[in-house]
Amino acid sequence: MSEIAATTVHEAYAFACMKCGYGWEQSYEIEHHVDVHGHAFVVYTADGERVPSPLSTPTCANCGGHVVRIMRAGRVAGVQELRRNQQTPRAAEAAEKNRAASSAAVPDRHWKLSDLLHPFHRR
Repeated sequence: MSEIAATTVHEAYAFACMKCGYGWEQSYEIEHHVDVHGHAFVVYTADGERVPSPLSTPTCANCGGHVVRIMRAGRVAGVQELRRNQQTPRAAEAAEKNRAASSAAVPDRHWKLSDLLHPFHRR
């Protein structure tokens, strides 16, 4: 397929699995192409690899589930920061020690669904 036009945009999304609660964020390079027949098509890449559209059947990397909530970028990281700010100083120190001890096992950008939804609960 020969192409005659292409533009690239960068977008990022936050995801939360409704089955297991796993949360993550991913950025994409989205290439918009038009072939010689005038048909538009889109190519998504993430971390240098071609991937399917994140908006069409996203899959949880933790459990393989397909019931995934898609949100604007920063939602997962924002909730984690909010949780850190709500802790008492002593609890924050303990959490930081636990986070440092487990940082090799679990990257800092993955959270549980309950963490993501906590700020939305009424008090």
